[in-house]
Amino acid sequence: MIDGGVVIRPSRDGDVAEIAAIYDYHVLHGLASFEEIPPDPDELASRRRDILGRGLPYLVAERSGHVLGYCYAAPYRTRSAYRFTVEDSIYIDQAEVGRGLGRALLATVLDRCAELGYRQMVAVIGGSDTWPSIRLHAALGFTRVGVLPAVGFKFGSWVDIVLMQRALGPGETTAPAEIRSIK
Repeated sequence: MIDGGVVIRPSRDGDVAEIAAIYDYHVLHGLASFEEIPPDPDELASRRRDILGRGLPYLVAERSGHVLGYCYAAPYRTRSAYRFTVEDSIYIDQAEVGRGLGRALLATVLDRCAELGYRQMVAVIGGSDTWPSIRLHAALGFTRVGVLPAVGFKFGSWVDIVLMQRALGPGETTAPAEIRSIK
């Protein structure tokens, strides 16, 4: 548990409606997602099942039975040589931003991915001026490795992508073992 009675735990099927509400806000009002039309809860449930089916973490921050945010790791790319690299996604209820939930969620996902044997995590951050996300990732050891200028077009403007990366476990210092499962 973190301050304020918040618990970080694995997501459950019953969390999908609240996850969808949080994600809808970010799709409609922010650059954390490059989707422009919020997917329906069934689609988000399917995406969640895919993540969990791969043995990857999909966590929520909860207080008093209410989901305040969520974070998960997904494969960075589908080609086999990328199999030791994951990408994080993190979304916090707008009313809860700035209270440490993102840090607690992402730190837990980092730990779980390292335990599973992943070696690198990539953050793909929408908007080169999205300082809260950039600072969060930097505080947890991510390094800015590049910017892809004007690769998205949302809200009538071109949007950059900031790429950040962090080694997990021994990183690139040794050959990897196969990935374990959290099941």
